[in-house]
Amino acid sequence: MRILMGAQNCGFGPASVLTAVSRLLPGHERIFVGDGVAAAFAHRNATAFDGIHQLTQPRRNGSPDLDRLLEDSDQVVSVMDADLVLRSVVARRPVVLVDCLFGFWQHHHSLARIRELCTTVPRTSLPAARRHLACLSPHERILAAHLLADHSVVQDFPGISRRMAEFADAGADCAMHLTGPLVDLDGLREAGEDVPAADGPGYDLLINTGGFKNFLLDFEANNDYLRLIDRWIPDLLADWPRFTRVLVCGGPYAGHRGGTHRTAGRRVDRQFLPQRELLRQVARTPHSLLAPGLSALNEATLLGRLPLALHEQHYAHTFTIRNLAGTLFGHLAGRFADVLPGHALPEDDYAGTKALVAVAGCIVRDDDLYARFRSTFNERIEQYLCLTPEQRRGAVAELRRALDGPPAPSVIASILTAAR
Repeated sequence: MRILMGAQNCGFGPASVLTAVSRLLPGHERIFVGDGVAAAFAHRNATAFDGIHQLTQPRRNGSPDLDRLLEDSDQVVSVMDADLVLRSVVARRPVVLVDCLFGFWQHHHSLARIRELCTTVPRTSLPAARRHLACLSPHERILAAHLLADHSVVQDFPGISRRMAEFADAGADCAMHLTGPLVDLDGLREAGEDVPAADGPGYDLLINTGGFKNFLLDFEANNDYLRLIDRWIPDLLADWPRFTRVLVCGGPYAGHRGGTHRTAGRRVDRQFLPQRELLRQVARTPHSLLAPGLSALNEATLLGRLPLALHEQHYAHTFTIRNLAGTLFGHLAGRFADVLPGHALPEDDYAGTKALVAVAGCIVRDDDLYARFRSTFNERIEQYLCLTPEQRRGAVAELRRALDGPPAPSVIASILTAAR
C-alpha cells in the first residue's frame, strides 16, 4: 500500500507524531509531503519514510505536486493537517486523521453546525470545498477534518472523553479511535537499552525547546523566547555549578544558534538532533528541562524520566500545563505567571500565543523582570532537583496514568488492515 503522509506545519509535535506513526507501518511505501518545520523534521528523520517531497509552492495557490501524489496514493495519513484531509476527500482518497490535541481545539460554531457543513461539503473541486468551509476558524477546520476523515485517531489526554461525548451528542458518526501515546516505540526501546560509552562523558542537563516554529513564532521573528533562553543559559551555569555539560536541542539550533560554547571548564552544546538520538539523550541524561509539548512529555515518561517544564512558548503549552495541574509535573512547571502575577492571557490560540511572545520580550528587555524570571525559575529547579528517586518514579507513574490509552500499534494496524 502506498501511503501519503503529512503533518500540520506547527512546531515539531505533529511531525514527530507522524514520524512515530510511519515507523509503525513497515511493509508499506510511506511518502511524506509537506513544507516548513514539518519538512525539516522529516528530513532530519528520513529513515522513517520511503520518500520525502518538500512542497515549494504555497498550498493556497494550488499544488500540482501534491495533487499528483494524492492521485498515486492508496491511503492518506494526516496528523492535524486539516487541508490535507480536505484535499483527500475531494480526490476521493481514504484518509486517516491523527490528532494528539483533540481536546484543545476551540469552536464558536456548534459541533452540530460543523457536522452539517461537512455533510454538505461539495466534492467537485478543492476551491469549492474550501469556500464551503471558509466560515470556520483554523481550530474548527481540524474538528471538521475529524468528521470528513474515514477514520480519526485521537491521543488520550485529560478531557478527551468529554470531547468525544460532545461529538456523539452532536450526531457525529465518524469512526473515532482512542489511543495511547503516539510515539516511536522501537526508538524508545532502543534508547532504554542503550548504554553510554564508558569513556564518553554524558550531559548533566538536557534543555529541549522543541520545534518552536509555528503560525506566529519563528527563529528570526517573534523570537523573544529564544532570546530569553540565550540570555538565561549563562546565568543557569552560574547559578548551578553542578551542570558542567549541558545539551540544548531543538529546531532553532540547526542554524547559527547551533555549536559548542565553553566557559571556565563548562560546556554547552546546541544541536538539532535526529529524533532517535534525542531519545538516547533523554534516556541517558539525569535532568531535563522541556518545552511542555505532549509528544516530548510522553517520550520522557515512557523512558522513566521526569522533566521540568520550561515556560510556555505558545498557548497550547498553557493548555497542557493547565490540564496536568493536578500532577507533580504540572505543579512544578515553569510559568510566566510567576514573573508577571495576574497577567491575563487571552483564551485564544493566536491571541494567547501573541501575548506570550510579548511577555517573553518584556522579560528579556527589562532587567528587573529578568531578575524575577531567573530567581523564580531557580526556585522551580531547586524543587525539581530535590525530588527523591521515589518521588520521581511516582510522578512519572502519575503522568503515565493521565496519558495512557489503547496501544497505538494495534489501533493503527486495525484501521489500515480494514482499509486493504
